[in-house]
Amino acid sequence: MLSAKDIMSADPVTVAPDMDIIEATKLMLEYKFNGLPVVDDAGKLVGVLCQSDLVAQQKKVNLPSLFTILDGFIPLKSLSDMDSEMRKVAATRVSDAMTDNPATVTPDTPLDEVATLMVDSKYYTLPVVKDGILVGVVGKEDVLRTLVGV
Repeated sequence: MLSAKDIMSADPVTVAPDMDIIEATKLMLEYKFNGLPVVDDAGKLVGVLCQSDLVAQQKKVNLPSLFTILDGFIPLKSLSDMDSEMRKVAATRVSDAMTDNPATVTPDTPLDEVATLMVDSKYYTLPVVKDGILVGVVGKEDVLRTLVGV
């Protein structure tokens, strides 16, 4: 059975956490990527920057509803959720907009597990890591190529 290492794109295009968000967006659009792995100077995967992370910058921010009890205000929505949402909306660096702790696969992950993770979690691209270091990415197109033998 095929595994991630058999179909992955080795040496993928990556971005750094301190990269300007505009530059990362241009890179994503130029290469028509759905997402880019974010790696530190040692090649360790620290996150993924997806198109949805960038689209979030344009969304309407909903302020939390409050209710009062004994002259105190209590938010109905978690303040940490609102803080995270505001951080993404105001992002100027990749680290501010990226998704931390992304789902990953290893080089030996069987193809059926890769496909299941993509379908069940609606991922277009999965980073392939070995010992925390990014070694490739598997995209939906990589999986589709196995169907037609390309």
